[in-house]
Amino acid sequence: MLYKFDKNELLWKRNWKGVRIALFIILGALTVSFTTGRYLKFDSLDSFEKELIVLNVQAEKRKFSEEKLVAELKRLNIKQPHIVMAQSIIETGHWKSHIFRENHNLFGMREAKSRINTAAGTQNNHAYYETWMESIYDYAFYQCRYLGSIKTEAEYYAYLGNSYAEDPDYVNVVRSTVKKHKLKELFK
Repeated sequence: MLYKFDKNELLWKRNWKGVRIALFIILGALTVSFTTGRYLKFDSLDSFEKELIVLNVQAEKRKFSEEKLVAELKRLNIKQPHIVMAQSIIETGHWKSHIFRENHNLFGMREAKSRINTAAGTQNNHAYYETWMESIYDYAFYQCRYLGSIKTEAEYYAYLGNSYAEDPDYVNVVRSTVKKHKLKELFK
């Protein structure tokens, strides 16, 4: 079952366990197909097989990588992308945290209640997203809503120090992460 009804919110919600099982079955079918010596041209496949291949390609495209994150930050014209990249590294423990792996949450964001957002809901007290890219889109909406007047790196750091994190040393940690990983170089 790909969706289940949430009686508390009176909404249909995606059943991630069902989605994972469906993807596992699809990937298994593809593996069996290719390991049994069935190397066919795309034109000779039936519509179901073509759909499976498309789904597999789309799943591969959505896999996270540091390079894809950099490209997406550039594509979306995110303000101070080197700082945002540092935040992602810090908030996810180099993209290994539970919140990132399960929620696709790159920035430790909570689900927004008073602005447009891309969160699919709240899980583990943080916003969860269907893909890591939706987390970036949400951060872009966050920047549009709250950081529109910020022009310089100094202003951005000042905002983070006053409004973003609970840790009083957060800005220093972000600055040192930018330097340590030479993140400005990624966005030249």
